[in-house]
Amino acid sequence: MAVEVWGPVFSLAGVALGGGLTALSQRATQRSAERSEERRQAVAATEARRAEQMQTIKEFIACAQDAERAAYSRPEAWGDDEGWRDRASATMTSLWVAERHLVLLCEPVVRAPVHAYGRALNQAVWREIGDTEVNEHLEEHKTAFMTAARASLASL
Repeated sequence: MAVEVWGPVFSLAGVALGGGLTALSQRATQRSAERSEERRQAVAATEARRAEQMQTIKEFIACAQDAERAAYSRPEAWGDDEGWRDRASATMTSLWVAERHLVLLCEPVVRAPVHAYGRALNQAVWREIGDTEVNEHLEEHKTAFMTAARASLASL
């Protein structure tokens, strides 16, 4: 009788061991797939954030270029061209909005340089720079901003 019992017991133990190993294998495979999906989602989120930052930087650069253009086209005699003043005011408003977007979306390293560049552009547009040439006044601030923007994008 003892021999008759051992056969089914070994068989049952084999089935239980096989089932346990199969369950363990499936669980390990599932966890691996979940980790891969999490990594894929993290990479996708990083790429989307970088694209959003890149677009915001491009928009700020376009607004900065418009502000430079306004600074160069300013009439010598203040008040001679009301249309210029209205356009310049709208340009500076767009620049300040773009600057706020950068502050919200980019790394903290960009905050001070973008604000300094915006102030320098504002001074150039409204001729608060004395006899200094516009490009000479802006160059240092523009370079600092571009360096910070590159650092912000590289950190992602």
